[in-house]
Amino acid sequence: MTIQNKRIFASILFVLISFVCVAQGQLPPPGLPPPPPGLPIDGGVIFGVVVAIFYGVRKILVFRKLK
Repeated sequence: MTIQNKRIFASILFVLISFVCVAQGQLPPPGLPPPPPGLPIDGGVIFGVVVAIFYGVRKILVFRKLK
């Protein structure tokens, strides 16, 4: 292949590839975000902290009685 034929071949490939890229169109819009969870966790967290404090205090008191 001569250099002239290579340039013509490369030009045709470039044009065809650009047509293929344009034919793909726009990207579809992104999906919707997932819905928020149904149950709030703040009541359960407060309850857990209160239970942990009472449990810790009880363990400290029982440990002091054993000494």
